Amino acid sequence: MNLKRVVAVAAASAVVLGATVAISTPSQAAVNYCKVTDLKTAGGMDALVKAAKKEGALNVITLPRDWANYGEAMDLFSKAFGIKITDDNPDGSSAYEIQTIKTAPAAKQPDVVDIGVSALNGVIGAGQDKLFADYKVANFASIPSKWKDASGAWYGDYNGIIGISYDASVSPAPTKIADLTNPAYKGLVALTGDPTAGQEPFMSVYAASVANGGSVDNIQPGLDFFKKIKASGNFTSVKATGENYVAGAYKIALTWNFNAPGAIASAKAAGKNLKFVIPSDAVLAGTPYIQAINAKAPHCAAARLWEEFIYSANKGKFTADLKPADLKLSGSKLFNTIMGGQNVFVSGGATPILQDLLTKKKTLIDGPDGLNLPKGVKIQQPSPDQQVTGKALVAAQWPTL
Repeated sequence: MNLKRVVAVAAASAVVLGATVAISTPSQAAVNYCKVTDLKTAGGMDALVKAAKKEGALNVITLPRDWANYGEAMDLFSKAFGIKITDDNPDGSSAYEIQTIKTAPAAKQPDVVDIGVSALNGVIGAGQDKLFADYKVANFASIPSKWKDASGAWYGDYNGIIGISYDASVSPAPTKIADLTNPAYKGLVALTGDPTAGQEPFMSVYAASVANGGSVDNIQPGLDFFKKIKASGNFTSVKATGENYVAGAYKIALTWNFNAPGAIASAKAAGKNLKFVIPSDAVLAGTPYIQAINAKAPHCAAARLWEEFIYSANKGKFTADLKPADLKLSGSKLFNTIMGGQNVFVSGGATPILQDLLTKKKTLIDGPDGLNLPKGVKIQQPSPDQQVTGKALVAAQWPTL
């Protein structure tokens, strides 16, 4: 799964390609930020921040604001560095992200992606086009080896536990996945997307399998479960989004625990009372989501600064805490002043990939209350290889359930 490429490009050639943000000194050649592979080759944090500010924009894709507190991450990055963020199709899927890289025109290309492992498996390896640029963030060495490409083409960032979100009006309140067969839930149960395309709904099928006698080695009972509740009328094909929930299109959904804080707050603002519970019959941990820089990124410096931010382990200021004086600091000092992206994920209820580093540095913040796991229940997590097998079954059966 390793993808290797280190290319040195002369400044004049890079300017012709329209891909260079130059920082020139009498003794230093211009830097092509589309080719730098780490912070050192980028000229250091001050230089990277300066180059990213000059670009002034960052294209992200499929990042719901209430997903792992990505709204705060985007707001903080934008305010700190004066970079406008465009988020394409916030409620899209990992498959949509990959398809966009493959087919979208240059102006619509994302700079970075956040995809599920199962989507990654389909675009790397022998015979595949290289979609991602090699770049090792400053904390690259602390990312577990099984969740990163050795050359820095991709790396895990956070993961979560599948839980049940439900409207407070639902009676009886669900406490486990098996409850979703209750006739009282007719037309109320939804997933956050198509499990053949999105990681969250795919992991929801795994959770249903575990709750019905299956395992991470056997996803079939999960498929059988959804076939059953579709036949009974409990399962609806409506996509579980905040907008559809507020509209009353569904009332129960399987979703990541890190979506709970933002979703509950958004629902409250819309006059809805949303609740969340970890099912007692299946504690299913997803494998980490994957960050990567698009090899065709239109904003190369901003893309690399975003990844440095996402993998920073700082304990600092959130958006609301930043003062005008902070924004006048040098790039490196400002970077060290703001809350690290790993802790932003924690604030949203997610488990950061650098949790061990945060713990060691004593910078790990407290997560939200109310997302405690059931006691005495085994946490299961499908490996990438198990997901390949499971995805094949889902792809073959889901369209005709």
